[in-house]
Amino acid sequence: MKLLRRSSDRFIRICAIGLFMYVGALLPASAQSPTPPGRIAIMWINHLDFLPGDGTVSVSSFPGPTAVVHGLSGLVIRSGFLGDTGEGGVNKVVEKGLQVPPGFLITGVRVCYELANPRSFITQIRLAQVQDPPSSALVLLDDGTDLTNPGPICVNSASTPIDPSLGAVRLSLRVNFGGPGDEIVLRAVALHLLRRPGP
Repeated sequence: MKLLRRSSDRFIRICAIGLFMYVGALLPASAQSPTPPGRIAIMWINHLDFLPGDGTVSVSSFPGPTAVVHGLSGLVIRSGFLGDTGEGGVNKVVEKGLQVPPGFLITGVRVCYELANPRSFITQIRLAQVQDPPSSALVLLDDGTDLTNPGPICVNSASTPIDPSLGAVRLSLRVNFGGPGDEIVLRAVALHLLRRPGP
């Protein structure tokens, strides 16, 4: 009888541990290990859905004949026009809108990339916040460091606090092409986030 009770107690403990682990796995990451206020966190975003800022830039998720792949796909950026300006003198960029969890500030950007040729590179990381009325966007981060390392490599932008609750935030990467047929490959992009203190 004692042996039966001991086995039953052990079975209940194993079931309880298994249930606890199962429920923990179902919880979102933020609930499992919340970022304390004042602590920097990193959030990877979808780097495959950047859009070209003008007609001189094109993007695709498959490499061309000169892309440096090293076994990992990415967003391939191309341009038929040399330089860092497109038609009408606009900045030659790829860009996207950002979604940030409530209660966080954006403090910077992390860009992972690879260059087919270092003469064509990312020349600017910019964060701009749409104003009210939405007829303009205020530039809050403008890092003009030329990213000419052929890579693959990840780099961090300069830092600045941006409150996404005050308006939509757009991330743009300005590109400079020095030769025809060159390709810039985005491997991954992340935001550095700071949790705001609060109730």
